Amino acid sequence: MPGMLDWFGWCTWDAFYQDVSPQGIIDGLKSLSEGGTPAKFLIIDDGWQDTANEFRKEGEPFIEGSQFGARLMSIKENQKFRNTTNGTSTNKQHGLKEFISDIKTTFGVKYVYVWHALMGYWGGLHPDSLGTEKYNPTLKFPLQSPGNLSHSRDIAMDCMEEYGVGTIDPDRVFEFYDDLHRYLVSQEVDGVKVDVQNILETVATGSGGRVSLTRQYQQALEKSISKNFPDNSIICCMAQNTDSIYSSKTSAITRASDDYYPLNPTTQTLHIAAVAYNSLFFGEVVVPDWDMFYSRHDAAEFHAVARAVGGCGIYVSDKPGKHDFDLLKRLVLPDGSVLRAKYPGRPSRDCLFNDPVMDGKSLLKIWNLNKLTGVLAVFNCQGAGTWPGFENALQVNGLELSGKVSPSDINYLNKISPNSWTGEFAVFSFKSGSLFRMSKDEKFDVTLKTLECDVFTISPIKVYHKKIQFSPIGLINMYNSGGAIDAIEAFDDSSYHEMRIKGRGEGVFGVYSGLEPKVCSVNMKEVEFKYRSQEHFLTVTVPTGTNSWEIIVGY
Repeated sequence: MPGMLDWFGWCTWDAFYQDVSPQGIIDGLKSLSEGGTPAKFLIIDDGWQDTANEFRKEGEPFIEGSQFGARLMSIKENQKFRNTTNGTSTNKQHGLKEFISDIKTTFGVKYVYVWHALMGYWGGLHPDSLGTEKYNPTLKFPLQSPGNLSHSRDIAMDCMEEYGVGTIDPDRVFEFYDDLHRYLVSQEVDGVKVDVQNILETVATGSGGRVSLTRQYQQALEKSISKNFPDNSIICCMAQNTDSIYSSKTSAITRASDDYYPLNPTTQTLHIAAVAYNSLFFGEVVVPDWDMFYSRHDAAEFHAVARAVGGCGIYVSDKPGKHDFDLLKRLVLPDGSVLRAKYPGRPSRDCLFNDPVMDGKSLLKIWNLNKLTGVLAVFNCQGAGTWPGFENALQVNGLELSGKVSPSDINYLNKISPNSWTGEFAVFSFKSGSLFRMSKDEKFDVTLKTLECDVFTISPIKVYHKKIQFSPIGLINMYNSGGAIDAIEAFDDSSYHEMRIKGRGEGVFGVYSGLEPKVCSVNMKEVEFKYRSQEHFLTVTVPTGTNSWEIIVGY
């Protein structure tokens, strides 16, 4: 698993699109760091490469889609990143390597990824460039199938069909990837996000067909990744068709949705539902990637909660200074790490044959597990969009729905419920801040409006010392509260009993405790605690600046 999965990230795409620049990156990293949620991995998306576009004439009006006609001129960075004055250290001009070194030092960035297309760039390689001629590119014009054209038109695909793609010679494709990735490593780049992978099935005529051509490209790509990026640092994104998935052997992270579209209000619910259902398949072979999102947006919490339960990498694409730090601090610890759940988030069993986007009655439930707790997120995806390909579908804004939720919505609860389990669970609602107790098969009602959600931490209540019923919830200020807990142990003598919980992060730590304790401590320092006897809810504040802790509850 690539190390970036457990750290908070920032992608430049929706912040700048192709106008990304070194100064813009510095501004974004600085604002996230100063707000208390430092980005520890960075994706420099489209806009850093050396490209040329014969379809965009200087001084003429921009033609939408012409950007997809651009072609790669060389494997190196463009002028923006080749000679830049970096304000993070000195005012001397320097290139990509020095820039990346500086931001790692200045902002503590651990991983820097850069974007490239499977064919180098949207329009492939330039057939007449000295920097790409060794890969013997041939201009091909993709041909989309009637089925694809009748489903949902895509401007990128349409434009590549119009402008053509400089297709790399299959016999030279490993050489291209190896040259590119080896150069990136020399510039202190740690990994790549590889896009436009669907293009192969439209240019395979004369090259053995789409299946064999995809296999050849995928094997070459993964061979180069293994050789140049020992951390297996690749995010595979955009239109991962079955040819790509079945040909993939080592890539660990794969996009499971269309892009995140911050300016399109009708795709927000579709995005969450699509990834959840796609993860039923994708989650068996890869870590599904949920893409980026804006932290300051009408649907920001909707996306944030989905990623908290998704078991995925968590990264935003905020414009510099445009952040909701209250929301981000429910996902990201002060050291830049995240509380990632153990598995890919998937729909609960009772959602499998419902349509939580368009049937007008079903909520979407996504479940996951942590080391000691379960986590269940509930979403109202109705009334804010329709599945692509469906016309004249009923769309009702602000639809309020109620649904049944149960601990049994989480699979494999036996993995966190050993012999001392009482048969009941402590259930914590992030939205209401309430704690209640129930059996595995009991159900409770959840009512949500369109684009509203809640997330529940579900923890088995266990009996310790033959009389103390105890169940850790975790950091209740975080969406995935239970992700903060690493271990729990019980210690006692004849007159005194202790529960010791180890974990990480700062904020308010909560537990279900059948008895009111005598004393609580954090890292051996006694602290005040609150005990709501009606709910048996014990809370302790972990001091600011605490990265890892041992909380002791004494009886």
